[in-house]
Amino acid sequence: QVQLVESGGGLVQAGGSLRLSCAASGRSFGTYAMGWFRQAPGKEREFVAAINWSSGARTSYADSVKGRFTISRDNAKNTVYLQMNSLKPEDAAVYYCAARPLALSNKWNDYDFWGQGTQVTVSS
Repeated sequence: QVQLVESGGGLVQAGGSLRLSCAASGRSFGTYAMGWFRQAPGKEREFVAAINWSSGARTSYADSVKGRFTISRDNAKNTVYLQMNSLKPEDAAVYYCAARPLALSNKWNDYDFWGQGTQVTVSS
């Protein structure tokens, strides 16, 4: 079992930056791939970024965030991060982190464990 708690959301102006954190508890964090997803009101949950299980691991990004967002992890701290730069109003959503064993996926239903979400609001 893995428990996930996101933090770092908030209100930011367009063009600004935020860093989301997801703290994991439970065993074997280092063996889980981690993903970030987001969901805006009235829209489906969508993939944002994911990172494979090991430090310095392979990453994957949605086209809409490539070059602006960076996912990273610190297995010693059981934490995964999402650095979000050049934020746009369309990035506003509730952001969720998720975990699944080993290999990353960009499909939300491949993930076994989810956090409660953190709200990101971007003003224009």
